This record gives sequence, structure tokens and C-alpha cells, in this order.
Amino acid sequence: MTSPTLRQLRYFEALARHGHFGHAAEACAISQPALSMQIRELEALLGTPLFERGPRQVRLTRFGAAVAPRVRAILRSVDELGDMARAARDRLAGPLRIGVIPTVAPYLLPTIVGDLAGEEGLELMLRETLTPRLIRDLAEDRLDAAIVALPVSEPSLTEVALFSEAFVLVRPAEDAGRPVPSREMLRTMRLLLLEEGHCFRDQALSFCDMGAAPPRDLMDGSSLTTLVQMVAAGIGVTLIPEMAVSVETRSARVSVVRLREPQPSRTIGMVWRRTSPLARHLMAIAETVRGSAARLRAGTGAGASAGAGAGRRPAAGTVPGRNPAADIEF
Repeated sequence: MTSPTLRQLRYFEALARHGHFGHAAEACAISQPALSMQIRELEALLGTPLFERGPRQVRLTRFGAAVAPRVRAILRSVDELGDMARAARDRLAGPLRIGVIPTVAPYLLPTIVGDLAGEEGLELMLRETLTPRLIRDLAEDRLDAAIVALPVSEPSLTEVALFSEAFVLVRPAEDAGRPVPSREMLRTMRLLLLEEGHCFRDQALSFCDMGAAPPRDLMDGSSLTTLVQMVAAGIGVTLIPEMAVSVETRSARVSVVRLREPQPSRTIGMVWRRTSPLARHLMAIAETVRGSAARLRAGTGAGASAGAGAGRRPAAGTVPGRNPAADIEF
């Protein structure tokens, strides 16, 4: 029997992942008819259907579902051969696929891209999405590394802490000068948080000790930008990470203040597969990202500690670095 080609296996994996011929063809950078023809040839070669075709989507047959993990393992092994060859070089070159969570990407990525732009032959391929998707893409070898909030507690991943930063309270401008609310007081306020799925939401709820059943008047937003603008409109208050202050308060008349000790905080780190042949190079990339974050926070006056957990934070009620577009309390 003739063996399937790697191209056919990659097309199969893309269709199994997207469940749609058009989306899979776009991901593979080929036409939909060409993808369909390759899938039909693969099915003819194996002598059994791999997909159930529907009017709007396709689904794996029982046989296709059994084949899918084996195909992913084959493709992962093939890709790792290329990574092994890249790892043998003195410097990393070629595509580097990095994922970043949404509460970090808009603020840190521009600095990272600038710092890595001088690496000859390195091609950055960036993706912004939620932590669970990043972890899945790492496991399936669609990403080389991801920048996320730690810990992720996945035994198959290496975790390297990059820096820690506090959360600050954003409230309407007219609240400037009022006492800093305690954690207990936050539970009684209309708290605006990111929608479910964001780890930042879970961290904020944990700090406020609201558990899995937050109050009914808690409101969700799709981005930190939306939350801050809602605060400026007088709808409620929100928490944002320090690195976001200068960007998100630029066009919003709000008051930004530090909370009382123990201040809520998070540790941002970089993760990759323990079995990745690129581990040595990824550790060097992590050092570059750590330096990028330190320079960014020093430049914006965020006051967060460089290096996970290091340094002292200013007292409650202060946020170093004045943003002229926001009413920031000192």
C-alpha cells in the first residue's frame, strides 16, 4: 500500500482542527478545492472515510478520530527534526512562534518585537489568545513558547518566571482623594472584570475573595480598554495590571490608586515544552523578554519589580509615573 504523504497528513490535521474546509484551506494557504482533493485521495488510500461532510462543517468519523492523535504525533516528530537542526546552530534562526495572553500582549509585545528585531534570520510569528488555548497549541506543537501568568502547573511544560507586577484600582476621577478601599470594601462595589476565560479575571476574584459565585452586579468586559472606559463613564471600578496603566488611562479620565497590603499581584513567565529541542535558545529568548519588560516598566514608571518577586512596592495610594491624561493619585 502506498503511504500517505506529509502534505496529506498536514491537510488532514488542519481540517480535523478547524472542522471547516474553507478555514482549513486558509490555514494551509491553499485553495479549498485543492484541500478537498487531497483529503479525498487520503481517504481513498486508506480505504475508508475520515470525515462526515455537513452543509456547514465537517466532523471526524470514528476512524478519523482514532487516526487524528497518531497523525499529530507523526507531524510533531517531523517538526522536531527541524527544531533539532535549528537547535544545533549557535543562534536561533527561522520562524519563532510565540503566544501571548491578551492582558500582556498590547503592552509588552511592541518592546519585545523591537528587541528581537536585530536577531539576524529570526522570524517572529505571534499569536494573542487565552491561556488554555496557548497551552493546547504548545502541546500540539503549533507554538514554540508562550508568555502567560504563572503558574500553569503543566508537568509537560518548563516555566520560567520573568517579572511580577501588582494590580491597581481604577475608579472614576471624582473618587480621587478618597480613602483607598479595602479588599472587603471591593466586594460591595460594582466591580468590572474581564469575561470568563481570562486568568486575570480569576486572579482578581481570588483577591476579592469572591470565589466562583461573584455578586450579580459584577459586570464583564472583553478587554481592559473596555473596562477602563466603563469606569470613566461612572459605571463602576476595575483592577488592571501595572503595565497597562499608561496605555489604558491615556484617553480616560479616571483615578488610579494602589490597594492596601497585601496588594494583589501576578507573576508573568514564559513556558515551553520540556521536550523542545529549542529549550536552550528559548531560555535566551526569555532573558531578552525579561529585559524588555524591565525597560518597559522603568520607562513608564510602573514600579513593578524586575525579576519575579524582587523589589519593594510603593505604599497604597501611589502609582509612580504620572500620566497627564488621567487623574492619578499620589
